[in-house]
Amino acid sequence: MRILLVEDDKLLGDGIRAGLMLASYAVDWVRDGEMALRALTDHSYDACILDIGLPKMDGISVLRELRQHNNRTPVIVLTARDTKTDKIIGLDSGADHYLTKPFDLGELEAHIRAVVRRAGDVAQPLLVHRGVTLDPASKLAGVDGKPVSLSGREYALLLDFMSHPDHLRSRAQLEESLYAWGEEVESNALEVYIHHLRKKLGSDFIQTVRGLGYRLRSDGK
Repeated sequence: MRILLVEDDKLLGDGIRAGLMLASYAVDWVRDGEMALRALTDHSYDACILDIGLPKMDGISVLRELRQHNNRTPVIVLTARDTKTDKIIGLDSGADHYLTKPFDLGELEAHIRAVVRRAGDVAQPLLVHRGVTLDPASKLAGVDGKPVSLSGREYALLLDFMSHPDHLRSRAQLEESLYAWGEEVESNALEVYIHHLRKKLGSDFIQTVRGLGYRLRSDGK
């Protein structure tokens, strides 16, 4: 799952990015409103964590511009402003959630899961496909009721597949969900992670569509 973090405070930004990456998110981090708008225009993200007090362009202006151009990326507004009026302005400008500093990283992760579920019209947090289950809240996976241990990258890749069970996923799309800007991607890394998932979940659980990408095996095949 790929997240855009927009935060100008270096210490706080470092902490949030490190914590989310440990939780298997791919995190791109920018520090001003203009860069945020450019990133959200040029790239696809599962969610955006957006500070209000930003240089060059404030967070509310970024949010309004985003929504005016019909960009529906889920946005969690992150701010030290905790008055009712500030919250109303943020939500009315198109924010999906509003989180006040200071906050717990686990609470932020819960907000991310909530806005992503809402954006995908997923009523239940548990993802299920052909006997494989994945709980994004606990990051636990299972096959036919038996627990399966996954590495961070394996979990992130499986989450991408199970969040798009009916879609063909290209190599570029899968790598975008696994790696943030600046992270080195080895040429065969994706194939290695898919190989590991097949060993753990079933050799035909992930199908290769030659020249196009990968998809989960459908119930009818």
